[in-house]
Amino acid sequence: MQWTRIGRKLLGAAGVAALALAAAMPAQAERLKDLASIQGVRQNQLVGYGLVVGLDGSGDQTTQTPFTVQSVISMLQQLGVNVPTGTSSNMQLKNVAAAMVTANLPAFAQPGQLIDVTVSSIGNAKSIRGGTLLMAPLKGADGQIYAIAQGNIVVGGAGGSAAGSSTVINQLSAGRISGGATVERAVPSSLGSSDMIVLELNDNDFSTASRVVDALNKRFGNETAVAQDGRVIRVRAPISSGDRVAFLGALENVDVTPGKLAAKVILNARTGSVVMNQSVMLDTCAVSHGNLSVVIQADNAVSQPNALAGGQTAGVQNAQISINKEPGKVMLLKGGASLAEVVKALNAIGATPQDLLAILQAMKAAGSLRAELEVI
Repeated sequence: MQWTRIGRKLLGAAGVAALALAAAMPAQAERLKDLASIQGVRQNQLVGYGLVVGLDGSGDQTTQTPFTVQSVISMLQQLGVNVPTGTSSNMQLKNVAAAMVTANLPAFAQPGQLIDVTVSSIGNAKSIRGGTLLMAPLKGADGQIYAIAQGNIVVGGAGGSAAGSSTVINQLSAGRISGGATVERAVPSSLGSSDMIVLELNDNDFSTASRVVDALNKRFGNETAVAQDGRVIRVRAPISSGDRVAFLGALENVDVTPGKLAAKVILNARTGSVVMNQSVMLDTCAVSHGNLSVVIQADNAVSQPNALAGGQTAGVQNAQISINKEPGKVMLLKGGASLAEVVKALNAIGATPQDLLAILQAMKAAGSLRAELEVI
């Protein structure tokens, strides 16, 4: 147990140090494809209702799911089978389950193309493993049918090991059908309706938008791109569809160095993990929490070289971090007043995740922590 605690402290300190080192590294150039998307090129969600048949007695209990019986009767009537009136209450459909079918229709999908679907039970079926989904129309948000789904359902993670000595059971009320839906209708695209295309950055950032505009104008000529705001960029593109596709292919591979994001600290309150997207500096503050007291003092000094040294006058920030867990026990860390050092020192004295959460929230409320704090 003692070695476990020591290892946990060492891992926590090493993790914080690695995060601080990674945050201090300069940003690397990335492809525009990874930073932005083209307006109008998107997926569309589809949903439908269907029946799963061929189950081994693990279907819906008809006394508690009357919609399953109604669906079976309606399906049989459409197939020309007359069901006597009054027999619905006596029907035992243990091999049938009602399910919702969902899928994502990719951009530029054409009729005849196959897409994957997910089948999820909406009744009280124990399992849909080994079942077959009957023909189910998939509709979009406009109520139009865009695909038809049907096929054998595969439930992932359900089955035995290679040696047959153990069995791993996963969620049995949902499964997938690879290529289980056929696209019947194409979604109209407005990509080629004008000589302008619109780029949408994944993150709203004026610095990145400005750098994207500069990179595109440098690559394709002046006045090719103009930023509308911190997220939307309008780009002039060729009219011809062939030239436009080639232009978009080249545009997606333009390298852009994104701007530095706003400082953000993410804390997992259950494990005590602290993740920072960059080096977060702290101002002077003092926090008292139970038997823990944290004092951070930043001393701004001026370093001035001698008259003949040939150097330049520069500001130097020396910070003193004092963390006291027990009377007479004080840890002092000298250097820059960074959040990474505070977390490292707190881990060294065995602070709990609740202690970290309370201290960081207090620093944020006091204005010492100038970063967005997100607790997950």
